[in-house]
Amino acid sequence: MNLLPIFLNNALILLVALILLWLLSLALKNASIVDIVWGMGFVALAWLTYAQIGTPSYRSLLINGLVTLWGLRLAGHIFLRNRTQPEDFRYAAWREEYGKIWWIRSLFHVFLLQGLLMWLIAFPVMAAPTNPAGGSPHPLDWVALPLWAFGFFFEAVGDWQLANFKKNPQNKGKLLTTGLWKYSRHPNYFGDAAQWWAFYLLALPAGAGWTLFSPLLMTYLLLRVSGVSMLEKTMSIRPGYEEYTRRTSAFLPLPPKKQ
Repeated sequence: MNLLPIFLNNALILLVALILLWLLSLALKNASIVDIVWGMGFVALAWLTYAQIGTPSYRSLLINGLVTLWGLRLAGHIFLRNRTQPEDFRYAAWREEYGKIWWIRSLFHVFLLQGLLMWLIAFPVMAAPTNPAGGSPHPLDWVALPLWAFGFFFEAVGDWQLANFKKNPQNKGKLLTTGLWKYSRHPNYFGDAAQWWAFYLLALPAGAGWTLFSPLLMTYLLLRVSGVSMLEKTMSIRPGYEEYTRRTSAFLPLPPKKQ
């Protein structure tokens, strides 16, 4: 099957959707809405691909089902977290920095950039279902499925534990160091990365090994751009941070080091 028309169709639909979302952000004066649709964008790309294939298969339903669970949970979590909050501090800082040109700068700096990243990272999800060779179960699935479940657990439970921790006013300015956060300083980001490596493994039997850039890019973003590195800066000013870093792994879940 020729993948290029499918990829280009998905890119065009994604482009139109993000421009409409950008227009909504201008009306709301809040660019944070793009974060809510980050997970939903992957769900949309997965099912858009499915609609264009025409013939359902074991692998397309498996990958689409797992991506949908990941994307819906993430979107719901971010919506509940942000619904009573002002614009995210990153976008608020850029809004102040760029002033009168932020309205157009936000289109490229936020919405279209995230759309491009979304499209690139989704390549295993879009490519795997299009190859009949990957239509049946494969031994790699027995590695990918436990890895996905492990990652989903760490991301979902880590987010839940952090949300509950922040609800308590007595925890303001403190670090969460219990639960999954005892084994990793960012268990939710680790879980996110693990799931995308699982998606890649699920795509391998369908000849999509060339999409290795997808989990690599997602892991890089989580570690160096919008995830670990950014939050470590805000965590470093809280009491007990140095001790926490000495005993707790930054990303991979590991037993706490003895002091």
